[in-house]
Amino acid sequence: MIMTIKSVNLKGKRIIMRVDFNVPMKDGAVQDDTRIMAALPTIRYILDQGVKSLTLMSHLGDPSKDAKKAREKAEKDGKSFDEAAYIRGKHRIAPVAAYLEKKLGKPVIFAGEDGCYGKKAFIEGQPEGSVIMLENTRFHKEETSKEASDRDKLAKELASYGDIFVNDAFGTAHRDHASTASIAKFVPVSAAGFLMEKEVQFLEPIVTNPAKPLAAIIGGAKVSSKIAVLESLLKNAGALVIGGGMAYTFLKAQGYKVGKSLVEDDQLDTARKILETAKSVRAEIVLPVDQVGAETFDAAAKPVPVDSQDLPDNLMGLDVGPKTIARYKEVLARAKTIVWNGPVGVFEFDAFAKGTEEVAKLVAEATGRGAVTVVGGGDSVAAVNKFNLASRMSHVSTGGGASLELLEGKKLPGIEVCR
Repeated sequence: MIMTIKSVNLKGKRIIMRVDFNVPMKDGAVQDDTRIMAALPTIRYILDQGVKSLTLMSHLGDPSKDAKKAREKAEKDGKSFDEAAYIRGKHRIAPVAAYLEKKLGKPVIFAGEDGCYGKKAFIEGQPEGSVIMLENTRFHKEETSKEASDRDKLAKELASYGDIFVNDAFGTAHRDHASTASIAKFVPVSAAGFLMEKEVQFLEPIVTNPAKPLAAIIGGAKVSSKIAVLESLLKNAGALVIGGGMAYTFLKAQGYKVGKSLVEDDQLDTARKILETAKSVRAEIVLPVDQVGAETFDAAAKPVPVDSQDLPDNLMGLDVGPKTIARYKEVLARAKTIVWNGPVGVFEFDAFAKGTEEVAKLVAEATGRGAVTVVGGGDSVAAVNKFNLASRMSHVSTGGGASLELLEGKKLPGIEVCR
């Protein structure tokens, strides 16, 4: 169990809250407000409790890493590079604060571009009930430092701005950073916001005690990035649907021809091991039985139906075929819990989106008949949004890496501090 804001007396308190406002920006404008909107219920609840102040903090991209890449590209192209202007345009959090103000319908006071240190007097000088937004936490190297003493330096400063720490940033819960975990050591009370609470409520039971049968749909490009989650889910899953590029590593491991498909040859033994483990625990592994191939990886490539698990040498698999979709329907119809992480085809290309769209529809139908359905991972979320089916899922996770690590059975620093 985690402690949530509803179990804490917030009245008259100074709240320091970690949010995940790491949103895509272009020319200083927010391009996708999903994460901002997801934080509003917690923000509004806190304000309704009559708090003295609510100070928000978040990272926005990785300034030093992104600036280095941009500088290298500019130098390669023979162009000049203004790092300060680049950071102002992409990493300053003031435009996010302004956007939040519009959505919240209440002033959001930006604490200034000079960083997160030395803001206590500024915060305490604001009217009671004010919302304050700190600058990008990753402007300080201490935020992500591997040295606990460095993280603690920033964490102590941030802790001085609040009596209660609220973590509602599930997207960074797997990071042991100053503003996500270290801060809890220096604040009397730490609690989870509504978004964090909901993520834990839906994701943790999949690993610990799911309603069975559990069906897991795991897709995406590479087996190597999903080994831990596959092994974890096999402990409870009755069926494991493996799709996307990673399916071809499993098919090749079984001796099928995969043509020009994406295959991780160094993971063939791992795939065989997972297949053997599934057999020993009597979990069904569902791989493509027919496919849609193409000669090139291109949105304009001509789709070629292949009614076989073998692919011709000139083709690469980019989607699943109708027989495979029919198998998915059989498997998912039995499930009481479904977790989906990763597409089963290249859904970004319309000609190869059918399989992923059908999976989204099948999962939505399962929700309608009472199954618990959880969508986790960036690409899966993008898929359900593309097909306008997000509202028909029990839960759509806001965290990519965080949701994956929670499904792997790991303890996440940003969650553990709220226990």
